Amino acid sequence: MSDPQNPVPEGSPAAVPTFAQLGLHERLLKAAEALQYQQPTDIQQAAIPVALSGEDIAAMSETGTGKTAAFVLPILHKLLQADAPKSGTRALILTPTRELCRQVVKHCKQLAAFTHLQVNAITGGHDFKYQKAVFRKNPEILVATPGRLKEHLDKGIPDFSDLEVLVLDEADRMLDMGFMEDVTAIANSCSPARQTLLFSATLDSDKFANSRQFSGLLRSPQVISLSSARQSSALIRQQMVLSDDDKHKNKLLLKLLQPDLQRKVIIFTNTKTQANKLAGWLKYMDVNTGILHGDMDQDSRNEEMNRLRRGRISTLVATDLAARGLDVQGVDLVINYDLARNSEDFIHRTGRTGRAGEEGKAISFITSQDWDRMARFERELGLKFEKIKVPGLEARFKGPEKLKSSGKRASTTKRTTGKGKDKPETGAKVKKRQRDAKNVGKRRQPSAKPLTSAAAKWGDGFAPAPVKKKDRD
Repeated sequence: MSDPQNPVPEGSPAAVPTFAQLGLHERLLKAAEALQYQQPTDIQQAAIPVALSGEDIAAMSETGTGKTAAFVLPILHKLLQADAPKSGTRALILTPTRELCRQVVKHCKQLAAFTHLQVNAITGGHDFKYQKAVFRKNPEILVATPGRLKEHLDKGIPDFSDLEVLVLDEADRMLDMGFMEDVTAIANSCSPARQTLLFSATLDSDKFANSRQFSGLLRSPQVISLSSARQSSALIRQQMVLSDDDKHKNKLLLKLLQPDLQRKVIIFTNTKTQANKLAGWLKYMDVNTGILHGDMDQDSRNEEMNRLRRGRISTLVATDLAARGLDVQGVDLVINYDLARNSEDFIHRTGRTGRAGEEGKAISFITSQDWDRMARFERELGLKFEKIKVPGLEARFKGPEKLKSSGKRASTTKRTTGKGKDKPETGAKVKKRQRDAKNVGKRRQPSAKPLTSAAAKWGDGFAPAPVKKKDRD
């Protein structure tokens, strides 16, 4: 996840601090200058001074606003202030996905380029023996995914007794993916005197305050919330195209992917099966396409990402695996082939464009089944989808006939209420079922089959055997 650093616009207030004014180490200032960082972003201005003071932080800010540098820079500064050559790992950064882990490692190395500090990664998809060697080298900063790190922890390999800083990056995603048990176990293995920094794009302050999973990991944290967690970037133009089915979506897709219209496009689906199917079809239609989802091994994932970054492919079909932590420069368009299941995933999907202060565009295909979810996203995220049409490919679905005040579809069937039951209006067709009327008015007849002499004496095996009068007495 890269950190956009926009040039200071003309007429901007002089009160905006520089990186030097934040009190960062001179070697970090040199790295920031080499990366052409000219002034801190809002989240960096708010979080870096608090992190340098040693307080725990729970920070919420939109995707693409520079959260990674907001915790990496103070970590590097703290480690440079006091050398500890004989200590173990001093800073641990947990990320929910391998892709995000790779992005954070890359960014750490860029900012630590003029220092002696070592950064390494522990994720799934790599050999255990190699990773054991990584632990033996005791890198100052370790970036890891919770699942694989917990496996090493169960084997007693890592030692975090010297840990000074623990970072939970995209903490809400780790919670959603069911990693909190592993995260808690890892945190309990760390030095109790550590500083803990929690960062998220979609975890709002209310959800954090009510989360018992996070409250036990931080000590009186300073909460920094610069924007609503359910807010889509104002730099992203949100559009929707009404569609009927997958066949219609495919035709729309080909039209939108015409050459020279976009440099790089990411298409999101909800399932791995759909991603494979769509990517295969696009390749068949001579669209230069790659694919990314959770069933792929790490080498294949890395290869696809490198192909997209280098321009060898122009289109990437992905699941929500790529919605967080995927940072590729020049993504002009995001297409939601399948509408995201929730507003948090929608924010992260569309956040792959409109980064580093650039404008972006996101187009969502909306079917009849997606309408109510789309209306919910508009209400929760405070945005308005611009309805567009692709000439010659208009959908049969034109939208609901009637809408509620919430924007969701309104029922067109009128019902009258009487004595606790909903009755159809006069003239409405009532469905009749044969099972409701086939035995109406008929009495159940006893079996006319005569009993045999044995059955009369001993019974038929189901009813009690007949009892003689003298036995009753």
